[in-house]
Amino acid sequence: MVSMHSAEQLIAQAAAADVTGWGFDALEGRATEERPPWGYAHLLARAVAEAQVAVDLDTGGGEVLAECPVFAAQQHATESWPPNAERARELLGPRGVQVHETSPGAPMPLADGSADLVTSRHPVAPDWSEIARVLVPGGEYLAQHVGPASAFELIEHFIGPTTAQQRRGRHPDIEVAAAEAAGLEVVELRTARLRMEFFDVGAVVWILRKCVWWVPDFDVNRYSERLLEMDEILRSEGVFVAHSTRHLMRARRR
Repeated sequence: MVSMHSAEQLIAQAAAADVTGWGFDALEGRATEERPPWGYAHLLARAVAEAQVAVDLDTGGGEVLAECPVFAAQQHATESWPPNAERARELLGPRGVQVHETSPGAPMPLADGSADLVTSRHPVAPDWSEIARVLVPGGEYLAQHVGPASAFELIEHFIGPTTAQQRRGRHPDIEVAAAEAAGLEVVELRTARLRMEFFDVGAVVWILRKCVWWVPDFDVNRYSERLLEMDEILRSEGVFVAHSTRHLMRARRR
């Protein structure tokens, strides 16, 4: 799918685009990502509908949680990036959800043993001791995590080869050990490697501005040479392929 716009036009448009929230409609027809087989949105909807007190961590703009037809009797959500927190309040507040704007690494705004469900789709860095603290005994943690070496083909195009240690970050084995050390029992773990496709350089710029941890110092001027190389690849081959990794975790507090 070759764009009629020049590389410079695509880059400039994406550099000026709004990337707040956690929706990806802007990539419609310009990039694709295979979905995990377990259907997290369906699992989330069923879990929150059956919960009394639930908290959704790193909710982004609330888009994923908002897909649930029914919330917990007391539904909370946390988000640390102010623009996303504001969007989540606008989206979820009218439905009775308490959206808490938190600081990274700060304790959850819930009392010890006050929640029977903690959820998250793509948490930034799960604080296992905090998750265990707020759950009642037998309470459940249900989340879809980003796995190791996710989108590294794309990342390495910009930053060069990564180390074995970098590629092992977010490994499910490491997270299972940390969760169990905090007092949780992991009762389900499923993993998936998923195909990603990018069709124009503007889509690449947009996703790198959205997922700022992929290339932390990303700037269209700093990486102009790499972006133009990416544009040449896309125009000659029609697609740039990368792979994301995901894992589903379900755990209970002992």
